[in-house]
Amino acid sequence: MKGGYGAGKEIRWMGSSYRDLLAFPEEPRRRAGFQLGKIQAGLDPDDWKPFDSIGAGTREIRIKEADGIYRVMYVTKFVEALYVLHCFQKKTQKLSPHDKQIAETRYRAIMTERKI
Repeated sequence: MKGGYGAGKEIRWMGSSYRDLLAFPEEPRRRAGFQLGKIQAGLDPDDWKPFDSIGAGTREIRIKEADGIYRVMYVTKFVEALYVLHCFQKKTQKLSPHDKQIAETRYRAIMTERKI
């Protein structure tokens, strides 16, 4: 673990991702927060997969609940912060074009911001 207890990367919320996470029902919201805390501490979340089609280093936390599957897309490869790109409830097996576009747009915004 990097830096001991309580230390970790700052979370930077892209676009409406923080509001979107707060709109999750209580249990998936709590679980997402716990998983983000693990990532901040330098650990992997319990259930995740790479999502390089969005941008290099993008990952997705998967939270399965009785009422559906919740996703948190994020990037940790940058030293300055953990960027949360998109939080949403997944309705189908495949990522919807709308959700993909949101995550890609926010990823590009990070890349643009870092070049300045």
